[in-house]
Amino acid sequence: MKRRTILRGAVASSVLPRFAIAQPAAARTLKMVPQAALAILDPHFTTAQTTTNHGYAVFDTLFGLNTKQEAQPQMAEGHRFEDDGQTCLITLREGLKFHDGEPVLARDCTASLMRWAAREALGQSAARFVEEWGVKDDRTIRLRLKRSMPSLIFLLSRGATVPFIMPERLARTDPFKQVTEMVGSGPYRFVKDEFVSGSRVVYARNERYVPRQEKAEWTSGGKLAHFDRYEWVVIPDSATASSALVTGEIDWYEQVQPDLLPPLRANPNIVIGKANPTGYNGILRFNHIQPPFNNVAIRRAILMAVDQNDYMASVTANDPSAWKVCKSLLPCGTPDGREIGAPVMQGNLDKAKAALKAAGYAGEKVVILSPTDFVTIGPLGDVSYDLFKRLGMNVEIVQTDWGTVNQRRNNREGVDKGGWSVVHTWGSTTTIGNPVSQFFMRGVGDKGWAGWFKDDIVESLTEQWLLAATDAERAAAADALQRQAFETVPSVPLGQFQIRTAYRQSLTGLLEASGALPWNVRRA
Repeated sequence: MKRRTILRGAVASSVLPRFAIAQPAAARTLKMVPQAALAILDPHFTTAQTTTNHGYAVFDTLFGLNTKQEAQPQMAEGHRFEDDGQTCLITLREGLKFHDGEPVLARDCTASLMRWAAREALGQSAARFVEEWGVKDDRTIRLRLKRSMPSLIFLLSRGATVPFIMPERLARTDPFKQVTEMVGSGPYRFVKDEFVSGSRVVYARNERYVPRQEKAEWTSGGKLAHFDRYEWVVIPDSATASSALVTGEIDWYEQVQPDLLPPLRANPNIVIGKANPTGYNGILRFNHIQPPFNNVAIRRAILMAVDQNDYMASVTANDPSAWKVCKSLLPCGTPDGREIGAPVMQGNLDKAKAALKAAGYAGEKVVILSPTDFVTIGPLGDVSYDLFKRLGMNVEIVQTDWGTVNQRRNNREGVDKGGWSVVHTWGSTTTIGNPVSQFFMRGVGDKGWAGWFKDDIVESLTEQWLLAATDAERAAAADALQRQAFETVPSVPLGQFQIRTAYRQSLTGLLEASGALPWNVRRA
C-alpha cells in the first residue's frame, strides 16, 4: 500500500524516471500505451482486445458498426438479396488495395470469411446457413444460403473475433494455426522490422487507403489516418505510464488503473474518458474438459459462492460510480439482459462449501492463470484465489504477463502438463450484447472459446433467438437460454463496470468505441 501511495505522488509531481520517448508537440507520431502487450498478431486467432485493436489498425471489414450497433457498409459498396432471399450479393468498393499493392478481390473476402467462421462462434452460426461461400466476379461476393436469412449482414458485421479481410493466400491458412504475415487493407501498415514483442508495436500510414466519405462512427465510416506513425509503447508499470502521459512523453494511455485517476483528473492537460461508453462485463471462465470443473456440480458451487461486489471493487478501486451488480450472462441494459442468475448467485460461502462437498470435490488441484500486467483483469484472479482458498480448495495462482496467459489458455492438457483450470477476462457490452456473439456462453465445444464448453441445448436456443420472428419470441428464447446456461455454468458473470482512458488535451477526434481506434485522431 505504501508503494502505491508513493507512486501516486510521483504521478502528480512527475518525478518518476522517464522513458526516452519524448516527442515535439508537432510530431507526426501518435504514441499510445496499450492495455497490455501484443502477444498474438493474428486477429482471427484470439479474442484478446489488444489483438483486435491491432487488427483494426491493419485490416478492414466488409461492414462496420455505427453508434447504434447497426451494420454499415465499409469495404462493401452495398449488398442485396436475390432468389427469395437465398442468395446474398455483396459488392466491393472500387479501388481497394492491400498493403502489398495487390487489389482486394471477392475471393480474398470469401476466404477470409470462411477462416473467421471456422473459429468464431458467431461466424459458426452464420456458416450453418451458408451453402456456398462463392464469388460472382472480382468485385462481387456471392453467398448461397440454405434458407432466407435477413440477419446475415448482422452476423458479418461483428464478433468476439472480428471478420477482418486478408489476402486469400493468408486466409487459406489453417484457422487453428496463426497467420504471421500482417498484410491488410486498413488505414495503417504493420511495420514488422520495428516490432519488439512485449515492448513496441509500430504502424505507418497506408498511403493507398481510400476512406469512406461518411462520418466516422464506432467501427464504420471514414477512417482518416492523420498521423504518419502510430506507436504502441508498452509500459507495464501503470504509475510510470501515467507519469509519461503527464510529461507528454506519450499521447494516450488506453486503460488507466483506477487509483491513479485522481491526479490525472486534476491535471488540466489531461482528458479522462471512457474506454468503451457501454462498459465491460467481467467473467470467470472454467476449463470444462479437465478436472475439477468438468463436473457441473462443482461449477454450480462456485456460482453460488461468487459475490460480484468483491470482484468489481477490485478493478475499480472500490469506486461505486464505476460498476454495478449484474447477475446475467447477457449484459444488463441490453434488450435481453435480465438477471436470470439472481436465485443461484447468492454469494453464500456456507451453502457453496456444502455444495462443493456434495459434488464430490476431492482436493483436485485448481490452477488460476492471472496477468500481472493487465490492471483490469489481474485483480479478478486475486479475488478468485482468495475465494477458492476459503472454500477449502487446493488452489494455485500462476501470475504472469498477459501474453503468456493468452498462449497458455490454449493448452488443453491437465494442470500437470501446463494446463489451467480458471482464467478471468472481460468482454465489452457491445461485443457480448446478444446470445449469438456472447462467446462466454456459447456451447460449441472444441471449436469454441478457451474452456471448450459444449452444450447442444444452448446452441439450439441461440439459433431460436437468431431466427425468431417477433420480439416476444426472441425474448423467450433469450430467457430460456440463460436459464440453461445458469444450470450448466459455462462461465460466471462478475459484474458490469467502466474502464477509464486518458489522453493529452492536444488530441482531438478520439472516437467513443470499444477499443483503441487510431483513425480520425489528430493533434490540435
